[in-house]
Amino acid sequence: MPRRTEALISIATTTGGTGRHVRVLAAGLVDRGWRVTVCGPRPTEDQFGFTGSGAAFEPLDIGSRPSLSNASSIRTLRRLASTHDIVHAHSLRAGAIAGVATPRSVPLVVTWHNAVLASGRARRAYSVLERYVARRASSTLCVSGDLVERVRELGGRDVHLAPVSAPTLPEPSTTPDAVRAELGALDRPLVVSVGRLHAQKGYPYLVAAAHLLAERDPAPLFAIAGDGPDRATIEQQIAATGGPVRLLGDRADIPDLLRAADVMALASEWEGSPLVVSECLRAGVPFVGTAVGGVPDMVGDAGLLVPPRDPDALADAITAVLDSPEQAETLREAAHEAAARLPTDESVVADVVGTYARLLGEPV
Repeated sequence: MPRRTEALISIATTTGGTGRHVRVLAAGLVDRGWRVTVCGPRPTEDQFGFTGSGAAFEPLDIGSRPSLSNASSIRTLRRLASTHDIVHAHSLRAGAIAGVATPRSVPLVVTWHNAVLASGRARRAYSVLERYVARRASSTLCVSGDLVERVRELGGRDVHLAPVSAPTLPEPSTTPDAVRAELGALDRPLVVSVGRLHAQKGYPYLVAAAHLLAERDPAPLFAIAGDGPDRATIEQQIAATGGPVRLLGDRADIPDLLRAADVMALASEWEGSPLVVSECLRAGVPFVGTAVGGVPDMVGDAGLLVPPRDPDALADAITAVLDSPEQAETLREAAHEAAARLPTDESVVADVVGTYARLLGEPV
C-alpha cells in the first residue's frame, strides 16, 4: 500500500454508470486502507451512498455546464485538495473545476466518461474546456478508445484506456412471464430500452423505429425504462406517430426487465461504457444498438450494430433478431461469452490504485 493514503474524488451531477463507478472506486480504496473523500452535489450522496462505503462526503455545487469560474466551488475544492495526496475528477465539469482548484504539487487524475455533444458556439466553448482539462491532468483515464484518441489529440499526457466495471446481476425477483404480463406483452415481442430520457440517448430514433414496425402482426412492444428532461417531447412523438411504445419511468427492476425482453435496443448518439450494455450481456439478451463510443468494444459479436440516427437500420436489425430464432440464440450465447470478459470491480480498482501509486512515486 502506498505510504500516502488520502484520495479526493470529485463527481458532477450524474446518474447511472458514472455514479456507480465512483461508489465502487471509493469502496475499493477504503478496503485497501485509503482515506477517501468524495465531493459533489448533495443528490449524488443521496443516490449512491458514498458514505456507506466508508468514504467521507463533502457537498460541492457543480453546475450543469462546465465552467472555470465557479468561485464558491473552486474555493471548497481548493481547501479539500490541499489536505489530500491525490485528486481524481470524474467528467469534464468536475475536471474543469478540479484543474483550477488543485495545487500543482498534487497529482490530478481525470476520468473522461462521455464525449461532448454540442454544436456551434457551445461546441467551441466546450472545446476550450476539453483542451484545458486534457492538458491540465497529470493522468487521464478514458472509458472508451475513442475518448483516448480525443484526449491525445487535445495534447493530454499519460492517457490510458480504463473501462468501468460491470456489476453482476441480482437473482430474479419475478419471472419473465410476470414482467411481460405487467407490460401487456405476453403475446407479442418485447423490445426493452433503458436510459435517461435525454438527447444523448437518441430516443426519437427508437420511437421512429417502433413506428416502422407497428404494422407487424403482432407488433412488438417497445418499453423504455428511465426518466429525464425530454420526457414530454418523447411523449408527444409517441402520440403523433401512434407507435407501440410505453414509457415506464424509473424502474428498480432493470435486470428483470432485461431477462423478459426479446431484444435490448440502444439508440444512443454517443456512449462511453454504458452500464445497461453490461447488464444486457450479463442477462444474455440479444442486443441491437448504435455503433458509438465504447459500445462496439463491449459488445463484439454479441449484438447487431447500426449507425446512429438511422431508424430504418435500427428497425431492420430488430426485425432480423425477431424473425430468426437461430440469430437470437447465437446472440444470447455470444452475450454470455462477452459478459465473462467484462472488467470486474476488483480489477478496475486495482488499475486505478496502480495509477495513483505511479503518480505518487510509491509501490502499490
